[in-house]
Amino acid sequence: MEFQLLKQILSDIKENRITIEEGIEKLKDLPFKDLGIACVDHHRTVRKGFPEVIFGEGKESEEIISIIEEMKEKKENILVTRVSEKKARKIKDIYPEATYHRRARALTLINTPVKSSGKGTILVVCAGTSDLPVAEEAFITAKFLGNPVEKIYDVGIAGIHRLFAYIDKLRRASVIIAVAGMEGALPSVIAGLVEIPVIAVPTSVGYGASFSGISALLAMLNSCAPGIAVVNIDNGFGAAYISTLINRK
Repeated sequence: MEFQLLKQILSDIKENRITIEEGIEKLKDLPFKDLGIACVDHHRTVRKGFPEVIFGEGKESEEIISIIEEMKEKKENILVTRVSEKKARKIKDIYPEATYHRRARALTLINTPVKSSGKGTILVVCAGTSDLPVAEEAFITAKFLGNPVEKIYDVGIAGIHRLFAYIDKLRRASVIIAVAGMEGALPSVIAGLVEIPVIAVPTSVGYGASFSGISALLAMLNSCAPGIAVVNIDNGFGAAYISTLINRK
């Protein structure tokens, strides 16, 4: 539930535009609504400043649609992460105004204009094109949460001169999200060049000894470059969320 909606209900009661009983009816689903298959957290915006995000993996299309319906009724903006194209098509049959971001495997439905809450730019940097699904999840999430966002892709350390070509852009950002698989060295290099927080995202990209991202994760956790925080493997969403909290006005 948005702050403005809550204020409007309380104001309507105070000014006798609605009765107390009508106000209670409007507020009865605060802080959450139990749909049977999910408890939709309408109080999330009041507590955190952003609405609940739907994790699409493991949910049936019909379950996602029922959650969207409940959130849309409250005029909440909707982000569904880790949603397949097949599920997205079914959702768009019901909500054609939704946008599916194929590479990011994310779906957005904007019901209220997104307010800019960022004091600066979040920059998403990824090592290789194989890391793009995770990088794009971070990019879409950061935009959804009201940040100015830019991106630099395919600048891994195998050709480190590519990264140095963007040094001014790196230093102008407020927060950098660095996405890398393989040996996961990119965040360490970036953190050694800038004075801002770097959120490192290990990806599951790599050959056998990368252990589906564990090698990159451990490399990032063991970085000697100060100013790095590390999120879970392939967690572009988590990186964008913490970056947004850092970047808040």
